[in-house]
This record gives sequence, C-alpha cells and structure tokens, in this order.
Amino acid sequence: MSFCYPSPLCPGDRVALVAPSGPCEPNLFFQMLGWIQGRYQVQVQPGILARKGYLAGDDQRRREELSSAFCDPGIKAVIAVRGGYGATRIVDALPWEELKKHPKWLVGMSDCTALHLEVNRRSITSIHAGGTMHLCQSPYASVHRADLMRLLEHPDASYQWPALSILHPGGAQGPLMGGNLALLEATAAAGRLAFPSGVILALEDVAEAPYRIDRMLTALRLGGYLKKVGGIVFGKFTRSKPGRYGVSTEEVLIECTRDLAIPVYADAPFGHGTRNRAFILGSWVTLRKGTVTFEQKKGE
Repeated sequence: MSFCYPSPLCPGDRVALVAPSGPCEPNLFFQMLGWIQGRYQVQVQPGILARKGYLAGDDQRRREELSSAFCDPGIKAVIAVRGGYGATRIVDALPWEELKKHPKWLVGMSDCTALHLEVNRRSITSIHAGGTMHLCQSPYASVHRADLMRLLEHPDASYQWPALSILHPGGAQGPLMGGNLALLEATAAAGRLAFPSGVILALEDVAEAPYRIDRMLTALRLGGYLKKVGGIVFGKFTRSKPGRYGVSTEEVLIECTRDLAIPVYADAPFGHGTRNRAFILGSWVTLRKGTVTFEQKKGE
C-alpha cells in the first residue's frame, strides 16, 4: 500500500484550527493560536470555543467546521486543538472524497484517531501529535512544537525511536497506522476499520485499567483485525494501574500479543503523558532490535 504525502508547509501557508471533539479551554486555545500565527496564516471558525456538555458544540457545528477545512484547497493543514470525545459522531458525514482530491495534513491524537483512520485508509498520511495540552501545558512543549513544525515542513526526513522495550523480539517493515486503542476498537465496532497487509500498529491509551486494555486487544484479535498486523509499537498507557488483582499493563500487553508471532515493542515516546513525540501515520517504518525507523515510503 502506497501512501500519498500532502505537500510540505512553508511559512505563511494557511492552516485551519478545528475542534472536532471536546471543548477547549479559551486560555489554552489562544496560547496555541498565538504560537501558530507566528508562522502560518490561521483560519478559525467563529464557534470553535462552543460548548455543548462534553462536546465542542453540536454535531452540525463540528461537522461543518471540518468540512469547510477539508474542502478548501487553500488550506494546507487541519489541526485539532484537542481530543476528548465526539469525532466518531460525525466521521460518517465528512467529505472524505474531497480530502482525497486535495490532500492536506490532518494533525491530532486521542479522539482524532477516528479521523486518522479514515484518512489513512484512503492512503493519505497524517500527523499524530498533541493539541493544547502538549503544545502549551507540557514541560516538553518546546520539543513538541519543534516536532510538529519539522513534520509539517519536512515530512520526508527520516527519524528514529531507539532503545524501546522489547516485549516480543523480531523485525518487521510496513506502513504505520493506529493511535488510541479505544478508538481503534470503536472504529472496528462501527465496521469502519481497515488495515493493509503487513501494517505496523502504534497504540496508546489513557485512564484504562489493564483488564480493559486486555478486552480491547482481545476484541481486535477476535474480529480478525490483528491477522494482517506485522508488528506492534506500544506507546504510553498513562494512568493505567494494576487493580485489585495486581496485574500490570505490561503483563497484559505481553500476554495479549504472545500468540501473534510478531515483533512487539513498548514504551515508545508517544501518548497522553507529558512526553508525546509527533510522528507520521502512514510512514514506512522498520522495526529492528528495539528501534523504530521512520521513512517517507518503502525503499527510500
């Protein structure tokens, strides 16, 4: 499967900030806006700070905001200000074919996994990166900002994640897909999850007990989704503590992937913790001796 890379950004290009999921705190939004405006022209819809319970406004507002950004050929990147919940409520009503005609970078994580999966199964790469929490609040905010700008402007550069924990040894190569584990399970339940053969999965989650992680991985296995997987790279499972039975998340990850007979690495530097390195979903990656190497495409 060959992925299309949207065009690299240049200073002064137009980008859109969107809130497709949960509501964003105004002070954090304006911090993020100020930083991005220092390098790009920014399009913001008037209702981006709307609130409707746990949503950033109603479904129509969020759908129209994303649709407008996707359909505008002058927009080079669509950046989600935060995750939360809500993307799955509108994912089936977005103009995906328009995005395919005019590819642009989708940037986000967590709940935005539902959007990444739709973009990636149309053979377009996207960027897994944090929003206001990682770009404004984290002690690594400057690193996260540099990561995002590097990927937006130089997406063809190679980079590595070295010295990861090896849960199951081996090597593999393939296109990288994934994101938030709970969103992969939800997307599978909706009948919208599709992987190319040999895909390498990148998975993380937050505030999920080990038994729930077991249940989600088991659901993906029983659904046949892990049959095509050539390797797994686990990021951080933030705030996932052993329950009363004392079973750790690492034990669950080892046990649930033991029979897949594929390389499985863990502790990659992405997830909901303070350290969340950005990376390109759809990249061609090589897993070898605990190191993940990202390249633009197969053979380069």
